Amino acid sequence: MAWGCTAPAAANSGPSVAFTMSDPRITESSGLAASKLHLGVYWTHNDSSDGPYVYAVDSATGKTVARVTMRGIHPRDVEAISLGPDGDLYVGDIGDNLDGAWKEVWIYRFAEPKTLHDQTVAVTRYTIRYDNGPRNAEAMMVQPTTGRVYIASKNEDGGGLYEGPAELTAHGVNTFRRIADVPWVTDGAFSPDGSRLVLRGYFWASEYCWSGGAPRKLTDLTVPMQPQGEGVTFTADGRALMFSSEGRNSQVWRTALSDSELPDSVAPEAAPPKDAGGTKGAGDSATGAAGQDSSSGGTGDKTIGFGVLVVLGALVLGLRRVLRRRRG
Repeated sequence: MAWGCTAPAAANSGPSVAFTMSDPRITESSGLAASKLHLGVYWTHNDSSDGPYVYAVDSATGKTVARVTMRGIHPRDVEAISLGPDGDLYVGDIGDNLDGAWKEVWIYRFAEPKTLHDQTVAVTRYTIRYDNGPRNAEAMMVQPTTGRVYIASKNEDGGGLYEGPAELTAHGVNTFRRIADVPWVTDGAFSPDGSRLVLRGYFWASEYCWSGGAPRKLTDLTVPMQPQGEGVTFTADGRALMFSSEGRNSQVWRTALSDSELPDSVAPEAAPPKDAGGTKGAGDSATGAAGQDSSSGGTGDKTIGFGVLVVLGALVLGLRRVLRRRRG
């Protein structure tokens, strides 16, 4: 399905803290996805240091309301999570700390639970390879109108966007082909209507117009400063982005979208009356009410120099690789 994109207009008011993940088991949140069945609930998972677990976190309290165990799965380096149009959760075991040493990676798929409680589920496992050899990746996105899966790689020679087959098969190998160059990213997400694609790094995020094929860059977005920002998702209503980070008691930040930053199917909100106290709609109601810290809204200010961000990114990347290789 094709959508129209126009150039961005006014900027939004900046990020603010939405909630804090209080579960002590969540120490390396490496992906984020807004639930379709449970308003205000976000799915996340740990990086390579955890087992076959996916966590449902209530944004109103920051508490885990369900831990789902994937039966028969022994994950290697889980980096991403996304919801498909069929209501299934896709979990990307796509990381490769050796920058392309593993010939294949995997995607696990299961139906989003209708009730939230600790449970074990059966999963479908897909084997993934790339058309130009092994890649390291942290971003996996399921297109919400076609169900097609995309992966953004992050090898040292630059990032690429890879497109999977029209339908994944559990029998044999699924080859992903490179369709576009993209920056070095840590996560990505499609808008609920499929008209926008957002990719993020540690200190930046960009929004793309999506109409099938190669994405077209629309604008850069304000992101919060986080210890190790590795997750991003749209809220269920498409009006805002949620940014997560690794770390214990990590904060999830919310950035409202405005004007043409909004997905094509989302109409801009009318400005509140001047005598209404300046209160604006929060978009995803459960998320908008969840402990937002308006005093922190300017933390992701774009005034930080680009050169500083590059240096910081390189330092974080180097430290991360050293720590992971020691761990391995």
